[in-house]
Amino acid sequence: MSESKPVKNFDMNERQPFRLAVVGGGTAGWICALMIRKFADDQKLPVEVTVVESSKIPTIGVGEGTTAVFDTLLAFLGIDKIRFLRETEATCKFGIRHVDWCRKGHFYYDGPIDDPHQFAVRGKRIPSPWLNIACVARRLSVTEPHLFTYLLAKFKAPYRLRPGEPPMALSNYLHAYHFDQALVGRFLRSVARNVTVVDALIASTEQNPSSGNIERLLFDDGEGMDVDFVVDCTGFRRRLIVGEMKARWIKARKYLPVNRAMPFWLDHPEGQRIPPFTLARALGSGWMWQIPTSTRMGCGYVYSDDFLTPAEARREVEETLGRTIEPRNDIPINSGRVDRAWIGNCLAAGLSQSFFEPLEATSIHGTIVQMFMFCSAFLERAVRREASNSTAYNQLVARQVDDFARFINIHYAGERQDTPFWRHVASECIDPMNRSRLRRWQRQMPTAQDFATDRENIAPVDEHLYYPVLDGLEKLPQATARRQLTTMGRLRPSLGKHVNELSRRFRLLSTRASDHREFLEWVANSSEA
Repeated sequence: MSESKPVKNFDMNERQPFRLAVVGGGTAGWICALMIRKFADDQKLPVEVTVVESSKIPTIGVGEGTTAVFDTLLAFLGIDKIRFLRETEATCKFGIRHVDWCRKGHFYYDGPIDDPHQFAVRGKRIPSPWLNIACVARRLSVTEPHLFTYLLAKFKAPYRLRPGEPPMALSNYLHAYHFDQALVGRFLRSVARNVTVVDALIASTEQNPSSGNIERLLFDDGEGMDVDFVVDCTGFRRRLIVGEMKARWIKARKYLPVNRAMPFWLDHPEGQRIPPFTLARALGSGWMWQIPTSTRMGCGYVYSDDFLTPAEARREVEETLGRTIEPRNDIPINSGRVDRAWIGNCLAAGLSQSFFEPLEATSIHGTIVQMFMFCSAFLERAVRREASNSTAYNQLVARQVDDFARFINIHYAGERQDTPFWRHVASECIDPMNRSRLRRWQRQMPTAQDFATDRENIAPVDEHLYYPVLDGLEKLPQATARRQLTTMGRLRPSLGKHVNELSRRFRLLSTRASDHREFLEWVANSSEA
C-alpha cells in the first residue's frame, strides 16, 4: 500500500483511487456497494467500488421482510418505490401479526411499525410513550391509535388509486417491504452505476505481514485484484472476517433457542387478498413465517432440532396448514455475531456480521443502518488512509445487534408451556436483562429511560417497538398504567381524547385506501416509473 502523506498536504487528485471491494453480492452486498458509491460521489471521494460475486454460488430465493428504514434507503439512492415494487415483485408491509405467542389458542396480536406519537392532533403531539400508557389504562390495545393497524387489518395499501392519476400516499409514515431476496439482489445490481463486477470465488488473500490488512484478493481462476479496503458480504461463510481476519463468533443460542430453518413456497389462492403483514405463527418447537410477495408466499419453519427432527418439522407444518409442502432446504442456524465487525481494512456486513432468527427483519435493517454510520463517519478517513476509530464502530454495532437479540428474545416471554420446547424456553431461555425489565415493568410502564441512550448514529430498539409485543403478551398491568397516568397533571384528560381522535381519523382514512392486491396489480401493469 502507498505511504500516507500529512493531512495538511492531502490532495485527492494526487492519489491512486481508493480500491474498495465488496465480496459477495446478494441483497446485503449490493446495498453496501450502492451506498458506498453514493456517499463517495456525494463527498467527491476517489473510490473505485468493485463487487466480487460468484455465479457458482446458488441463491435461495426466500421471502424476506424489511423495516421502514428500507424506504429511507430507496429515497437515499433515488430509486422510485413503484419501480422497485414492480421489478422485485415486492409487497407493502405494515407490521407483523403474531399468532399463538402468548399462549396456544390466544390467536394473535399485531405489531404495526408506525408511531402515532409522531402525529399531531389539533397542533398537539403527545410525547412517547403516553399514548401507549393511556391505552393500557383503558384496557385498549396499544395499536388502537395506529394508522397501520387498520390498513393491516383490512389488507389495504398505503395508497389511494384513482383512474388516470398516480397513486396518492395516505400519510407520511414510512412502510416496509416484503420481497424475494434473490430478485432484490438482481434489481440492485441492475441499477448500479460506476460499480465494477467480477464473477469469481475468493480462493485466498495476501495480507500485509505487519498490519494484517488484506492487500490482494486471489480468485479461484488464478486471477486476483489489489484492494485497499474490503467489505465482507459472504453471508454464513464469513469468508474474510472470520476466515482471514480471525474474528470470533459469539453465539446467542442460549437465549434464541431455534437452530434450523425449513423454507418453502406457497401459491396465492386465486383471487385471495394479499396480506400487507408478515405472519409469525408460534408452533410446537419454534415458529413459522409467511411473507407475501406479489406472486407467491415465502414461508418457513424456524425450529429447534433438540425437540424436533426435520421430518417431524415438515409434518407439523403440513398439519398446521392442512396441505403438503415442498421444503426448499433445511438450513442450520447459528445465531450470534462476530466479536468485531471491523478488523484492519476488512468490515463485515449482513449475515457475515451477525445473524438472528428472522422474527423482526433485523438483518437488512442492521446492514443499512450500519452502512449509513460507516459511510457518514468513517469512509472519508479510510479513503485518506487516516487512522479510523474502528473500536468505536465495533462497540456501536455490537450494542445494536445485541439489542436486536434481546428484542427477539422478549417475544418468547409469554405463557406457553404446552410442549417440551416451550417449557425449556420458559425455564432456560429468557435473557436476564429481559427478566429484570419484565419485573420492573410490572411496577412502571416502559419509557425511553429503560433503553440505552448512548447509541450515536444507530437506530435503537426502543419503547415504540416493545409496547405492541409486551401488550400482546399481556405483560403490561392496567393498574400500573392507571397509577402512572396520575403523574401527567393537566395533560392527562387530553390523552384519552388524543387516542380517540387518532383512532377515529385513521379508521376513516383506511376506508380511502385501495385494496393491497388491487394496488399490486396496478403496479405490475404500470410503466410510469
